[in-house]
Amino acid sequence: MRVALVHDYLNQYGGAERVLEAFCEIWPEAPIFTLIYDERRTGGAFAGRKIKTSFLQKVPLVKKHHRPFLMLMPLAIEQFDLSKYDLVISDSASFAKGVITRPKTLHICYCHTPTRYVWDDSHKYIEEFNYPALVKKIIPPFLNYLRLWDEAASSRPDKYLANSHFVASRIRKYYQQEATVIHPPVKTSFFYIGQPQDYFLVVARFLPYKKIDLAIRAFNELGWPLKIIGDGPEKKRLQKIAGSNIEFVGLVNEDLLKDYYARCCAFIFAQEEDFGISAVEAMGAGRPVIAYQSGGALEIIKDGETGIFFKEQTVDSLVSALKKFRDQEFNPEVIRQHALQFDKEIFKNKIKEFVNQCQK
Repeated sequence: MRVALVHDYLNQYGGAERVLEAFCEIWPEAPIFTLIYDERRTGGAFAGRKIKTSFLQKVPLVKKHHRPFLMLMPLAIEQFDLSKYDLVISDSASFAKGVITRPKTLHICYCHTPTRYVWDDSHKYIEEFNYPALVKKIIPPFLNYLRLWDEAASSRPDKYLANSHFVASRIRKYYQQEATVIHPPVKTSFFYIGQPQDYFLVVARFLPYKKIDLAIRAFNELGWPLKIIGDGPEKKRLQKIAGSNIEFVGLVNEDLLKDYYARCCAFIFAQEEDFGISAVEAMGAGRPVIAYQSGGALEIIKDGETGIFFKEQTVDSLVSALKKFRDQEFNPEVIRQHALQFDKEIFKNKIKEFVNQCQK
């Protein structure tokens, strides 16, 4: 059976790329079709793989700044020739699902989310990114075009997989498609239970929706130690508002990351996510999660057992949850056992079983 993997763009390393890594382990000979590829920005995770890029790969600066080229991406993704493949797996949060396949080809889309900036987050997308006022005025017509294309492209996969029930409901609303839920892979067995210290931890890309600023303001008020691991376009703004009790660690390798997880007293998860891989990683180290009560967090955290929720994305709500956390006790072994259900090997087995069922 000839298999092809399709990914939106490989110029970063996050949750979607970890899913792609798992697909590569299931189908080691399958080529990867992607709009753009940057080996350095993906940490060499896909070095040695057969990777086929679109014409956008040759555009100057596109690897670092891909957003200005969104209007070209529908055309670029449709240019891939997948006619010789029996099975196509698209790993998509935007464009990958829009590839064109033969009638006999089985196309399964693992959907991380219906394209956020053309559907429910379109207004946030315009406001949260620092575009000039003139640019903000002309963006809506372009988003309308992308919305129409996205709606058409959503009918191309034969089957949908969703990374959470939260996303499955959004697929049903925006694409009128039913999706089977298979939670994304987390290397939970890689993490370990350590001796917790007094600091809290955030691990995230520095983007507006990650709500790192909310965590910073809450910890500024409390004066408690907070360590932040990550990087991104919001870095300078976040550093300006952070007090002396807050440490920006930067990017770290996986071996150091598991140590930070193991030694934190709790993990802060202030954003609404489709799933929440970093939260599961923290639980893999036996650490409780203090999370915003929305999105994928509702599917992975048991309130009072593996963490606690706060109801509003406000400083007062988060501070209240943090104070409540100080009065509770959590069993690290119970937390870790809960996290093991999301292990990478379980994900791979579920994917293979789903594909086999679709081929019968």
